[in-house]
This record gives sequence, C-alpha cells and structure tokens, in this order.
Amino acid sequence: MKSKLRNSFIGLLAAGLLQGCVSGEMGVKPDENQIVAGRVLSQPEVYRLGPGDKLRMIVFGEPDLSGEFVVDDQGSLDLPLIGDVNANNESLEALEDRIISALKDGYLKEPRVSLEVLNYRPFFIQGEIGRPGEYSYQNGLTLQDAIAMAGGYSYRADNSRVFLRPVGSNMEVPVRLTGTRLYLRPGDSIRVPERYF
Repeated sequence: MKSKLRNSFIGLLAAGLLQGCVSGEMGVKPDENQIVAGRVLSQPEVYRLGPGDKLRMIVFGEPDLSGEFVVDDQGSLDLPLIGDVNANNESLEALEDRIISALKDGYLKEPRVSLEVLNYRPFFIQGEIGRPGEYSYQNGLTLQDAIAMAGGYSYRADNSRVFLRPVGSNMEVPVRLTGTRLYLRPGDSIRVPERYF
C-alpha cells in the first residue's frame, strides 16, 4: 500500500515537472514576466532599427559601396546604387537580406554585406536619480543597468517601482521592481519616483 502511494506521488511529481519544462514556466513566477505595451520586459528582444541609428555597411570587395549611414527621420537609409531602403523597425539580419537582394538586382552577382550598429538611439531617465538625462543605448540594456549608468538612486528614490514610457507611447506605465532583469529599448523614458514616508 505504501509503495503504491509512493509510486503515485512520484508519478504525479514527475508529470508536474515535465509539464513545467514543456510549457517553459519552470522557475518563473507569474509576476516576473511584466508586460508593458505588449512587450515582455523580462525577455531580451532582437534589436529593431529606427530613426537616428548609425550603421556601418561593408560590401565585401566593393569599398565604394561601403560606409557609414544614418537612418533618417522617415526610417530610410540612402545607400549607393540602390537608393532609399526602408530600415524602420527592421532587424539587422532582415535589412542585410533586403540590401543583398537589391544589389543582386542588376548590380552585383553575389554580394556579401555586413551591417553593424555604430550608434544606437538614446534612452532617457529622470526623477530621483543621481544624474538624470539622455544616455546612449547599448544592445541588451536592462533597467538596472540604466539606473547604474545614471548614478544610481537618490536618497529620496522609491526603489520598488519606476514609471516607463515606452518609445512611441504618450503614457507612463508603472513597473514593479522585483529583482528580475527588465530589458529596455532605445527611446524608452524612465522616471524614478520619490518615496513617501
């Protein structure tokens, strides 16, 4: 009887562990995946290009086509031979593929293109922080890193939450700070509120 009960318990435990592994939720508390403006802050994203990003493009074997280019206000790159290419909200890999396709269309037989972001758009941080202001974004930047870059919390800061205005939004959203790494996007604006005693 004891062995039957023990085997049933072990079977249920194993099924529960397998279910957690399959669903990808093992070890993740429900409140750790904070969702703001349709994005999960606790998961890094593929970087998407936007106005103000500065890129280096290398077309191997074609130094006249290589150079540094800035995504303009309309989200386009003005490239030699092929003209304007829409880069807004594109990943580097997708943009490379589009440039290669455009160069293959009557210009080069087998173009090889490499893109690299030289300067990212900035993010902004204000409120109860050591040095509020505009800072250069770095790929994979977290909220915790941004606070450290800006000199850390002031003595009046409420370090249990911040307000985030995602790029492209006019509204601030409160974000609880639970110890989970929270990833930012360039153009995000962070406000660290004052704590009340």
